[in-house]
Amino acid sequence: MSLKAVCVLKGDAGVSGTLHFEQAGDVVKVTGSVEGLAPGKHGFHVHEFGDNTNGCVSAGAHFNPCKRTHGAPDDEERHVGDLGNVEADASGRAGVEITDKLINLTGPNSIIGRSLVVHADTDDLGRGGHELSKTTGNAGGRLACGLDLQKTMIPSLTFDETVDK
Repeated sequence: MSLKAVCVLKGDAGVSGTLHFEQAGDVVKVTGSVEGLAPGKHGFHVHEFGDNTNGCVSAGAHFNPCKRTHGAPDDEERHVGDLGNVEADASGRAGVEITDKLINLTGPNSIIGRSLVVHADTDDLGRGGHELSKTTGNAGGRLACGLDLQKTMIPSLTFDETVDK
């Protein structure tokens, strides 16, 4: 049996995308794409709140139930929501294919009801030496976010939990 969720990203500057999450056992696979980005790397994180009442800023900080410092997806010391970077090509499209062992679709590390955010700049993975490196990866502004429609009833997002048998 696997759990599935989908998240539709929408932003103010034409950034949009659809991400699919599938959990089989202890691993979640994230696939999809984001369009309308500047070419290059962009921070990609799960944030703590499923709220966009004031745009993506309402999403709060990175999802961090274990109270750790910011890091790379493969680091032992990282926020649960630290998914690294997505990289947009010359046309502004970023294909996403991530496998992660910390995020879940159920339990204390569940991303259901939270926000997924794509940032303006490269996430330095906590290694940049900037004052924000250990909290945000110095990834810059929030370009687009997607929330949990089922739980928050906010019409600009879709995050639906389903179960395959």
